[in-house]
Order: sequence, then structure tokens, then C-alpha cells
Amino acid sequence: MPPRKRAAAGQGELPGVSSTKEIQDILWKAADKLRGSMDAAQYKEFVLGLVFLKYVSDAFTERREELAADPELAAIPEHRRAAFLEEKDEYTEKNVFWVPPTARWAHIAENASSAEGGVGKLLDEAMDEVMKANKTLTGVLPKIFNRDNVDQKRLKELVDLISDARFTGHGDRPAQDVLGEVYEYFLEKFARAEGKRAGEFYTPASVVRLLVEVLEPYEGRVYDPACGSGGMFVQSGKFVANRRGKDHTHDIAVYGQEANERTWRLAKMNLAIHGMDPKGVGERWADTFADDKLPDLKADFVMANPPFNMSDWARKSDDPRWRYGAPPQSNANYAWLQHIISKLGDRGSAGVVLSNGSMSSKQSGEGEIRAALVASDLVACMIALPGNLFRTTAIPACLWFLAKDKSPQGAKALKDRRSQVLFIDARAMGTLVDRTERILTDEDLEKISDTYHAWRGTESSKEKGISYEDMAGFSYSATLEEIEKHDYALTPGRYVGTAAVQDDPDAEPLDERVERLTKKLFAQLDESSRLDAVVREELGRIG
Repeated sequence: MPPRKRAAAGQGELPGVSSTKEIQDILWKAADKLRGSMDAAQYKEFVLGLVFLKYVSDAFTERREELAADPELAAIPEHRRAAFLEEKDEYTEKNVFWVPPTARWAHIAENASSAEGGVGKLLDEAMDEVMKANKTLTGVLPKIFNRDNVDQKRLKELVDLISDARFTGHGDRPAQDVLGEVYEYFLEKFARAEGKRAGEFYTPASVVRLLVEVLEPYEGRVYDPACGSGGMFVQSGKFVANRRGKDHTHDIAVYGQEANERTWRLAKMNLAIHGMDPKGVGERWADTFADDKLPDLKADFVMANPPFNMSDWARKSDDPRWRYGAPPQSNANYAWLQHIISKLGDRGSAGVVLSNGSMSSKQSGEGEIRAALVASDLVACMIALPGNLFRTTAIPACLWFLAKDKSPQGAKALKDRRSQVLFIDARAMGTLVDRTERILTDEDLEKISDTYHAWRGTESSKEKGISYEDMAGFSYSATLEEIEKHDYALTPGRYVGTAAVQDDPDAEPLDERVERLTKKLFAQLDESSRLDAVVREELGRIG
């Protein structure tokens, strides 16, 4: 579809662009408009809030144009046509957010320069109107534009730039998909801009994909106790859509909790953008340890990237979640693991990102807790990750995969892996995209997930016709007895060994190489003795 021309003011037609890349470039320029006047955390909220408002307005306008083009509309008396185009149900039944007239982008763009109180007041009112009209967005959209510390001139320039990004009119691609890509692009860009502070809302895409590819959450309840901006949920939905079609994305129901208010809002918007229920992350942000908002939840899948080695957390020594031992105040790693286990259903499984120290630490009773988890046969797989995957931290990371039931599970006919743990050492994998950041490639993700599925004997491994065998230097299936001999340390490198070295037919025979290097060494020692004698003689002359 060719780009749309700018229509007369107030008619709702906004210019279009031809690709998602162009939209991303336009909107990143918009972010630059604010970069000098506020920090990354603030302008993230500004830009993503405005992008969301622009998207809902574009989607609303697109639906309105569909209704206006319907031949049946011609049969309606002229005086009723305008009223018909404003019937809320005609939008919401198609999962399109209702946008009141004063919140539509055409109105905002037209009045940005002349609005009484300024463009900031206009935007805050628009956000408020959209939230009032759509209950799932209550309390979600930012009302932060009409503040003393906001440069209204720059804000007007930002509105003008965003007006050049149209999320509809991209051929067969739904506006939802276009915005989804843009939103994820921005989350990644903002994570890079914020550095270490971004860990609270962003997990690298390749790590999220690995968690999802291993767990295969086709249907059921998916839970994340530290959900950030909702990346685990979005990737789960993509996984189902790619494998079984978009009609099956509602086969999963998402549940999450987030302690940071700003990040919670990002998650709400992210879910709404991707057609997932924003109610899944609760009506309010809250600390998972201090105020568990989902006390009765039993999940089929849990995916989490909780804060590493957190010492400032709400610890209660008598918490019923600590079935395997009370975690220390100095480190919440084993609190997260036990909280997650408490949320798993009878056949539930989980994937958790933690620091490498969690695999072998013995401090403050952590060794005893780890031993209890292993002895209870809750650990299914441990994966050591390569370095530099997390731009937000230099701490090396690993993946814990937990499972409540490692039996064949009846009709599923899985491999019986009770009393066994799979170890995968992926530290040598990944590709550097710059000097400080590494990603796991599609090939890496496939190799790791295929190894797990072959070990577990899942349907996907049967479809591919792959079976599991230990691979020196990469993977090893250990018994609980072997793990006990290693004092319950779960570091993959202890178990997988080293890769076999391939013999080079053109290489020098070992005995000949030893003889040659020995002769060379003796020759160098002789030369060293000669030089020593020369130096001594010269020093004697000086004396």
C-alpha cells in the first residue's frame, strides 16, 4: 500500500511510512528530542507512552475507515451514519481500544500548538480519556507530560515527529505486529542507554528465547514473579503463534508480578500491544516476597530473570515457601527458586536466570538448600551461559530448569529422567555483536534446546528424529549419586568434561616433536650459558 498523503487537519489521515525500520528511525529521533533534558528512565516512559497512544489512535482510525467503507452503511440514513461510526461496540468487539475524540492523534496533532495550557496538558488529558474508556488500561498510561520539568517546546517537536509514524497501512501486516516490533526495539535501545539500571525491565532477547524454546509453553498458565516489561510473556505468545498459529495464542494465560511502578506500566502496555490480557500482571505493582498477589496460583510454566544476588529483600524466616531451608538475608537467589517451586503445578516446569554463584555457593546455608532441591529431584537441567550476554551486568549467568515431574507422564511417553540431571556447558557459544555484547544465534538456540528435548524425549525431538547422547565438553546426563559425590555443586563444567581433540593427519608425530623441541631447548640453554660467560667477563674487566 503506498504511503498516505497528509489530509486536511482534523480528517484523521496521517502520513504513512513504508517499513518498520523507518518507524523505528523516526521514533528514535523522537527520543533524541528529550535525551538532553531528562534521564533515560524518564524519556523511556515519555516516548513509549506516546507511541502507545499513537498506535491505539491509528488502530481506531483504521477500524473507523473499515466501517465507513462498508456498503451496508449506505443503507443507514445519513443523519445516523456519524453516530454509527461512534458506536463503541463496533471497535471493542474487534479488540480495538476505544479512543474518545479528544484523545485521537489527529486532534492532538492539530491542537498541539494552540491548546490551552499547552501540549503537555492536552496529552495528559488524552491519556486519562483513553484509560477511562478502556478498563484494562486503568492506571497504566503515563500522565507525566504537563509538569514543570518538561520542556514543552521539545515535547511539541516530539509530537510532530511521532505524527510521521503510522502503524497501519503496511500491507497484510496488522498494526499490532508493527507496533510490537517497534516496542521491543525501543525496550532494547533503552536498555542499552540505561546500562545497569535496565536490568529491572529487560532480559536479552536470545536468553528469553532460550527459556521459551526449552520449556515449550504451548498451553496453560505461564507465570513470571519478576516480570519486568513482560518479555517472557510476549515471547511465549510468539512461540505458540509460530508453532501452532495465531489462533492458538490464547491457549496460554499469563500471570506476573512486578515491584517497580514504571516497569509495571511498561508490562501492561507491552501485553496490550501484543494482544495479551494486561490484567495478567495485576491491578497494581507489588514486591513478590512482601506481598504475593497470586498466593493460590499453580502454574504450568514459570519463567523468570529475577535480580541477581539481591540482599535488600523482604525476608521472613518462617515463610511457608521455604520448604527446603530458609534463604539468607544476604542473597535472595534461593528465595526466588523456592518461591518459583511453590508456584509450580503437579507437572509444572520452570526456567530461571540466576548468577553463576547459585550453582556452587555454600554460604549461609545455600549449599544445604541446593542439596535438598537436588535430593527432592526438582532440578532437571543446568545450563552455563557464555559471558557478555547481559549488557546490564558483568556477573556471569546460568539457567536453572526445574521440574515437578520427570517421569514419562503417561500418554506423553517422555523419557524417564527421575534421579537424573542434564548439564549443558554453553560458555563457548554465542556471537559478539560488538566489543561488549554477545548474543546466542539461532543455531546456538537450536542446538541447546534440541539437546534438552532429545534428553527428555519430547514430541519435538521425536518429530526431528533426534536422540540423546552425552557430548564431551558440552552435555552430560548425571545421576543424583554423581552429583552427591560432587557435594551437590551444579556447575556444568564439573560434569561435561572436555571435548575430544581431533587428530590432525598432517600434524607432526608426537615423538618427533618432543625430540625437536628438546634439541631446541638445549641449544637455547647453551646459548644462555655462553652469554652469561660473556657478561661475567665484561663485568670483570670493568672491575
